[in-house]
Amino acid sequence: MDIGGGRKAYDDINITPMLDLAYVLLVIFILMATASVQGIKVDLPKASSAKSLEQPKTIAITVNNQGQIFMDAFPVTLADLETRLRNAKASNPDVPIVLKGDQTAQYGKITEVLDLCRQLDLNKVGLVTGKPTAS
Repeated sequence: MDIGGGRKAYDDINITPMLDLAYVLLVIFILMATASVQGIKVDLPKASSAKSLEQPKTIAITVNNQGQIFMDAFPVTLADLETRLRNAKASNPDVPIVLKGDQTAQYGKITEVLDLCRQLDLNKVGLVTGKPTAS
């Protein structure tokens, strides 16, 4: 005589909802990790000693390998960069600037940005370099 009505015990655990949650968390962590990266990716030249000028109000200027100029990850022209630097100097005369130039960037563009900083009497300008790799 079968009293249970033909039902058998539920032995399998359904892990599909747990895997869905794990995949959603993985996607969230990947998005948050990539969102924290600032600036334009360039191939930095290597230097054995470098002094950091990073402060909370540091302006980052980047020249990529095509000669495009970026200020805090936004593309700008040289005239627009001059206007923005004048405004930044008006609010903080000692504003620190870091200049990142790609290793294969046009030397003339980097020189133009440095010359503009000198014309505007911005003295706290640092060049960003990467650390040399051990051979």
